[in-house]
Amino acid sequence: MEILDDIPEGESPDTPVKPGTVRVILADSQAIYRVGIRKVFALEDDIRVVAQADSLENLRAAIERYPTDIVLLEGGMLAGTANSIPELLRMAPDVKLIVQAVSSDENHTVELYRRGVRGIVSRSISPDLLVRCVRRIAAGETWIDNQSVNWVIDAYRAQAAALVSPRNQPRLSPKEMSIITCITQGKRNKEIAFQLGTTEQVIKNYLRKIYDKLGVSDRLELALYCLHNKIIQSDMDEVTVAQKVVTS
Repeated sequence: MEILDDIPEGESPDTPVKPGTVRVILADSQAIYRVGIRKVFALEDDIRVVAQADSLENLRAAIERYPTDIVLLEGGMLAGTANSIPELLRMAPDVKLIVQAVSSDENHTVELYRRGVRGIVSRSISPDLLVRCVRRIAAGETWIDNQSVNWVIDAYRAQAAALVSPRNQPRLSPKEMSIITCITQGKRNKEIAFQLGTTEQVIKNYLRKIYDKLGVSDRLELALYCLHNKIIQSDMDEVTVAQKVVTS
């Protein structure tokens, strides 16, 4: 694992960063590419690269050692390692993954989002757009373009049609229904907690139970499942709901 050598004098890699700073690990097999991205982030006061890794093994070590918010991950490093993303997220549940891909592929794109990736960007993304992407994902949003939204919707719709029978839907409590409705409106956990007069942790606990009940894995899948099976009523179409959910 490559440790940065440009940490400010008097600090160590473990020195706490100032509040609001986005901590990033660069995971890329190409050293010259890491150097370029590092220079881009060095110009931003609110983004700090805390470590670099040139392999998945070194990335795991970096995640274990350095508190981080974002991992910018070369898509090629995931080749032939289908379980790497869930494994990384088990190690650090609060880390948000951004995958840099050479090209867009429908099946691969859908699978990455399903496994927990928060954003997919091109290797040729402009520096300004990459910085914006990192900030938005660090703030809790999902970075996804319109084409990818449609791919994800089509995949969830096909899955629901093939696997879900309305006759077997589990019963949901009034509070669970309220939370689901808030999710489809694009509200964040903090906003839902305020509306329902509870805490964010309670909302997180409810969401885990809802996911287990319905057999879904994230907010987007939850919203699309409930719309498809008419568990909730909404005047918005699936695309609109998806856009609201992924930017919440």
